[in-house]
Amino acid sequence: MNTETVVTVVIGDVALIVVVSWLLGAAARRCGQPAVIGQIVAGIALGPTLLGRLPGNPTAHLFPKEVLPFLSVLSQVAIVLFMFVAGYEIDARQLRRGGRAAAVVALAALLTPAGLGAGAVQLLPGAFSSVDPRHAGGQSFLMFMMVAVAITALPVLVAIIRERGLAGTPAGTVSTTAAGFMDVAAWLVLAAALVGTGHAPGRHWALTLLLVTAFVAAMFLVLRPVLGWWLHRSRALMANQVTIALALALGSAWVTSSLGLHPVFGGLLAGLAMPRRDGVPDADVLRPMEQSAGLLLPLFFVTTGLSFNIGSLNGDSVLLLALIVAVATAGKIVPAYAAARLSRLDRHQSALVAALVNTRGLTELIVLNVGLEAGIIGREMFTVLVLMALITTFTTGPLLSLIARRTTPGPAVKPTALTGSQGKLTIE
Repeated sequence: MNTETVVTVVIGDVALIVVVSWLLGAAARRCGQPAVIGQIVAGIALGPTLLGRLPGNPTAHLFPKEVLPFLSVLSQVAIVLFMFVAGYEIDARQLRRGGRAAAVVALAALLTPAGLGAGAVQLLPGAFSSVDPRHAGGQSFLMFMMVAVAITALPVLVAIIRERGLAGTPAGTVSTTAAGFMDVAAWLVLAAALVGTGHAPGRHWALTLLLVTAFVAAMFLVLRPVLGWWLHRSRALMANQVTIALALALGSAWVTSSLGLHPVFGGLLAGLAMPRRDGVPDADVLRPMEQSAGLLLPLFFVTTGLSFNIGSLNGDSVLLLALIVAVATAGKIVPAYAAARLSRLDRHQSALVAALVNTRGLTELIVLNVGLEAGIIGREMFTVLVLMALITTFTTGPLLSLIARRTTPGPAVKPTALTGSQGKLTIE
């Protein structure tokens, strides 16, 4: 296939992906799910799971091997931009003042599933080795499984909170802040797991860790103050901020990739390091970066769907899926509910918090792709974990509806240090 043909096919594939993702995203919204759920389904539908099983294997004709690297590059750019937005939106002041309830929920809903995941790998090694014999058993695999069952998808969670009218409620505030805590901790553990894989050939992992630490320090101690000074100069043009943000995200992703980590870490780090305006993300920076990421994200779902094949699952894979779903769901919902109740939230708000923090979605898919590309997991384990992410995310909406029907809301929060004199939630 010559260059001109490759360019033609890539352009046609992008058009197809955008249209199918838009249609299924709209259908998902009509079904009470976030649009991103429909986009994930679109990616899977265009892959070997559905379209590839039709006569003539249309997937192979639409996405020939020669164009996959180009689609993969575009999808990685989308994820870098998405992670920049995720990092830029994290309010460090809110994390510091997140209140006792958010801290307790985050601790319980992160450590419990991570511990259960590690215990399952250690106590039932045969269940994992039967599905992924090449990778199961290693230290990086163990750490990765801890992250895979413990992570919460903050962007999808925020979208659900907005669509359900929970913004500003005790459940919405606590779950959002707790998810921010958990995401930061989970990415740190994943980075440690990735360093241990020897992903950067020819460099000892200790040297890689030292270089990564030095880069993080340079981003926050040197580059951030310099950018803050530059962007607040009286003659600095506002339009330059988007260019600087884009260059920062892609440049940081290039550095982390060169150091042996995945580019997503660079995007997240760039978002965290990007200066804010009076401590708040600048809408003139956030909006175009968010829109750019949103336009390209469907390409990521399709490249994920091309690696996902439900037809490859056997009996052992189904049993492992049931085990992982049970660990991931019970490990989130039960401790999150208990932690919220211990923090004096009522039963209704506690149940909402528990259901919300069990959301995984897009963030989980990014984690799984990082593990697959780094060689921490194989394709069958990848398929099992993608199904787990879809099941836990799909059930969030119906579970919230069930809570709304079955639970009669009481007072927002009982009077504690978390509340003001009028019973309204205040962030300590």
